[in-house]
Amino acid sequence: MALRILGFGLLGFVVTPIVVGITVLVLAYSLDSRCGTPGDSGGCEMGVASIAIASALPGLAIGVAFALYRHFRKKRVKP
Repeated sequence: MALRILGFGLLGFVVTPIVVGITVLVLAYSLDSRCGTPGDSGGCEMGVASIAIASALPGLAIGVAFALYRHFRKKRVKP
């Protein structure tokens, strides 16, 4: 059980920032016409990086919670 929790936690820790980063990057470029222009100086990209890094710990928590949910659901006795 501990290895499964660790595995799902690490999967959430890695996958969540990738998904969040790509989503925020697509939204930033589609909603803000200044993103990617020479006058932007990388502001949009730094915002995306900050949000992606900040989403790593919630991703870890989501992965651990999902592993615990699967474990306790499997142990539940069916009526």
